[in-house]
Amino acid sequence: QVQLVESGGGWMQAGGSLRLSCAASGRTFSSYGIGWFRQAPGKEREFVGSINWSGHNTYYPDSVKGRFTVSRDNAKNTLYLQMNSLKPEDTAVYYCVTVADYRDLRSFSWGQGTQVTVSS
Repeated sequence: QVQLVESGGGWMQAGGSLRLSCAASGRTFSSYGIGWFRQAPGKEREFVGSINWSGHNTYYPDSVKGRFTVSRDNAKNTLYLQMNSLKPEDTAVYYCVTVADYRDLRSFSWGQGTQVTVSS
């Protein structure tokens, strides 16, 4: 079982940038794809990006494509979500999740989440 802990959330004005980190523990971490999801109050959970085990392949929904970038450093057991050109609608709790693959979002382990608030 992989344990995940997100950090880096906070408050930002619209147009700004934030980078979220996800520290992973567990020997099998590098075997998994990783997905980032978010959930805003009163809304369904939304997928915002994923990366395969090697870091060579990524996948994004149209809502964040070109603004968000997922990366990973397996040597450091750390995942990143770089968020640029932030919008108020990006306000949510963000979670990193181990998934079967970057295009197969069956999930296994979830972090506790980190809050991102974007003001207009």
